[in-house]
Amino acid sequence: MTRQDRVLSLILNFFGNRVIITKAYVDELRLEVKKNDVPILAIKLRDWGFPLIQLTATDERVIHGLFRLFYTFANDQEKYLIVMTVAIAEAEPSFLSITKEVPAAHWYEREIRDLFGLDPIGHPDKRCLAVHEDWPEGLFPLRKDFSLESKIPRTEGQLAYDKVEGEGVMQVPVGPIHAGIIEPGHFLFSSVGDTVINLEARLFYTHRGMEKLAEGKNALEALPIVERICGACSFSHTTSYCQALEKLSGTNVSMRVNYIRTVVLELERLYNHVGDIGNICAGVGFAFGTMHGARLKEELMGLNELVFGSRFLRGINIPGGVRRDISILDSDLIIVVLDKLELEFRDFVEIMLDSNSYMDRVETTGILLNRTDSDMHAVGPAARATGVNRDVRRDHPYAAYDRISFKVPVYELGDVLARVRVRIDETFESINIIRQSLASLPIGKLIQPLGEMIPYRYAVGMTESARGENVHFIMIGKDKTIYRYMVRSASYVNWPVVPSTVPGNIIPDFPVINKSFELCYSCLDR
Repeated sequence: MTRQDRVLSLILNFFGNRVIITKAYVDELRLEVKKNDVPILAIKLRDWGFPLIQLTATDERVIHGLFRLFYTFANDQEKYLIVMTVAIAEAEPSFLSITKEVPAAHWYEREIRDLFGLDPIGHPDKRCLAVHEDWPEGLFPLRKDFSLESKIPRTEGQLAYDKVEGEGVMQVPVGPIHAGIIEPGHFLFSSVGDTVINLEARLFYTHRGMEKLAEGKNALEALPIVERICGACSFSHTTSYCQALEKLSGTNVSMRVNYIRTVVLELERLYNHVGDIGNICAGVGFAFGTMHGARLKEELMGLNELVFGSRFLRGINIPGGVRRDISILDSDLIIVVLDKLELEFRDFVEIMLDSNSYMDRVETTGILLNRTDSDMHAVGPAARATGVNRDVRRDHPYAAYDRISFKVPVYELGDVLARVRVRIDETFESINIIRQSLASLPIGKLIQPLGEMIPYRYAVGMTESARGENVHFIMIGKDKTIYRYMVRSASYVNWPVVPSTVPGNIIPDFPVINKSFELCYSCLDR
């Protein structure tokens, strides 16, 4: 009996006919449950080793007269998903919160409240999240009756935060406008002297409505929007998007496409990891490392432009394949650049890790506890630095990763240094993956037309970006247009854990702690 069959048997034994079960894809089970059963089943799935990786809502009032919630859980050992759906009546726009039992749900539930007006009953923190305090009540931007042309009247509002009181406690506000050329985020430190005792982060300052913009567009019309979710992991996002549509339409891309996507995904990981390691050096004033990281990143982005026509690897992916091929000359050029990078990067990190001034600032700084990581479902290098042995490339393989040999580096301490070491090891693994992919590049068509897509069916696409797991949910509408599109980036699940790593450290260490997660504001403000 497979793990899927065992879990299916457990669900049937526990819930009987209260759950409707369908098998949509080889690697996926779907469960339709009643509203009051959601917390019970969510706890069972958590206990059976299925972390919550996404939660979203749809407004289906014009179709079925209701809203619907979609909870996606993943089992890494058996490489499959469970998607749990529940109907929410328009007359009773509320649902039972699972945040107290499954803490990873906390942001999702608050965002659903902000954007759909569905109240998570029992949620421990109902402050607004995706919209801010000056957003008018009763206006929900992801409902179908909300127009993109709407002029939003601003109201009086005040930032709500947890006050820390006591002798010697002071509040230090930072942002949302910063000295550097970065996106806006507000950080409120409560400290005694330089030592931080609490940190609250306020984000979502420049929400762009990209999910709303995608509604009503076909696969190609929405693609430029997807490519601009994030500048640093554009190709990872478009791969998740394409894979969801290819799953929906039953389209099998050629093995050549899978190998090309693998090469580009790893080139994207490379320039991010090399640049991020340099940025972490900037957080401790280690100028040597900052300059070398920037130089090596620039060489990689120059390679991207020479081979694929885009420094940010845009314009390559398309639902059903890729627009750009890799020629023999391109392959040779990539190998030459990677050979040079490998030598120079190795020298760079040896000097960096041999510097006492650098090591003093990153060792035991900004520790993310393994329990916090698991409860909140942190992902990517941040999770692997705490001992979480999880990587979507291996655990839910896509593209050509199931045909490539690579290691997943895991460290235990969860400090800044551990997050740096994961990136260092992954850089060498990425070089190895690209070499293998180019050596085995098969022949095949670059583009396969998408098959038929049945209206109001949905699919989930996943990739492992440089920051971690990206999950895209797509429900198709009439005429092959998008009815609902939800992007859950790696940054979305990692941002909430950052404040937990700061207390006990000094305020001047916050920049290096923050940079060691290297999270994106843009991925939130989608």
